[in-house]
Amino acid sequence: MSKERIILGIDPGTIVMGYGIIRIEGKKPVLEAMGVLQLNKYEDHYVRLKKIFERVLSLIDQYHPDELAIEAPFFGKNVQSMLKLGRAQGTAISAALSRDIPIFEYAPLKIKMSITGNGQASKEQVAGMLQRILHISQDNMLPQLDATDGVAAALCHFLQSNNPVSDKKYSGWKDYIARNPGKVKE
Repeated sequence: MSKERIILGIDPGTIVMGYGIIRIEGKKPVLEAMGVLQLNKYEDHYVRLKKIFERVLSLIDQYHPDELAIEAPFFGKNVQSMLKLGRAQGTAISAALSRDIPIFEYAPLKIKMSITGNGQASKEQVAGMLQRILHISQDNMLPQLDATDGVAAALCHFLQSNNPVSDKKYSGWKDYIARNPGKVKE
């Protein structure tokens, strides 16, 4: 029986930061909380970073996560937005590091792929799949999809870290079959 684990997932942003907390009961993920931090009311970028730091620390103090899963900034948009997004991500990471919480970073494509099976899935598709997997009622869904993106980062980490195949590296199907003959049906 594995020990209960709590994973904090963060979707960093300078306008809206999404977060989700999942608790692992045995081998089953259960949604503990999700939400957003609205930052658009603060004009000063540095004040926004301070608010991110404070909110991540308060989530850590409230839920005592064992790990932090965070979405990596994606390339695109303009350089200025990339820098701001990187700062937001770094601030959330710094808050977790200040409490000795291990950090796991996932590309948006990896998160979408692990939740929906499609790396090009929309935020709506990710949210819909999370509703089904974690049994989230429509009443508990938030209008901001940044919240479900935070949950998706946490669930992605759970799926990646609990994948029994991930411990074993296979060179291909022949290698897998050779090492797992009982799984092959004639």
